[in-house]
Amino acid sequence: MISIEPHELSTGKLHGYLLGAVAPRPICFASTVDKEGNVNLSPFSFFNVFSARPPILVFSPARRGRDNTTKHTYENVLEVPEVVINIVSFEMVQQVSLSSTEYAKGVNEFTKAGFTEIPSELVKPPRVAEAPVQLECKVNDVIKLGTEGGAGNLVICEVVKIHIKEEILSEDGSIDPFKIDTVSRLGGNWYSRAKEGLFEVPKPLTTLGMGVDSLPEEIRRSKVLTGNDLGMLGNVENFPNSEEINTFINESDELKWLRDEGNVLEIHKKAQDFLCEGKIEEAWKVLLSRK
Repeated sequence: MISIEPHELSTGKLHGYLLGAVAPRPICFASTVDKEGNVNLSPFSFFNVFSARPPILVFSPARRGRDNTTKHTYENVLEVPEVVINIVSFEMVQQVSLSSTEYAKGVNEFTKAGFTEIPSELVKPPRVAEAPVQLECKVNDVIKLGTEGGAGNLVICEVVKIHIKEEILSEDGSIDPFKIDTVSRLGGNWYSRAKEGLFEVPKPLTTLGMGVDSLPEEIRRSKVLTGNDLGMLGNVENFPNSEEINTFINESDELKWLRDEGNVLEIHKKAQDFLCEGKIEEAWKVLLSRK
């Protein structure tokens, strides 16, 4: 066994050990607004429930370790002390990951990640329609834990309204863990699906993924591709060029046949097969090969 004093480690190394050890962690998918009404949506895994009466949730948007700047969520709750905490299910995890991209202030991550805004009833921030549970909260307090990069900011939230999709309930009215199908966060690229176990989600591009809103309309409205598929497709900076597409397609009789037939559903199914294997570039080449 190795023994380490935290001050001996870099912030990044310490952060990695803590996240790898204290895991799995539930995910707070927080929607907030600034004083101008601009919406922000971002996930945080420093999160849990701490009281039932009053109903209290706490999450922590930490200061960035690389440059000691603060996150838009933290800035927003200081301006407008309200938040909606949306619970993350497996079928939305790729879009949630994409929303963690550090877009410029004022960019709406609902739009970039392809989520649907619905109005809240008691607070200003909107809810994520795709989330199985949505918790409207008032912010009771924000506690700064430090001033260095990596320091947390505890956002203490009181739940004032709970929204639960009926399809995740069991016959006795309780939340069925198999139906809600939540995911949690570990270290690195690792997540855990409550009913199945570990899986990986590549981190969003530091160069900023194009986002779901930049995908061609035919792809955004696909009858085959899921929200997770769209989230993966949106996590690229550029489309492959025509030469790259043609070279890839012409190497396979199956792909040439799909291109020549032009059947949208079959093309989307083949692209989805590549996405299931984590082959995002190949999926794009198939999708863009249609004549």
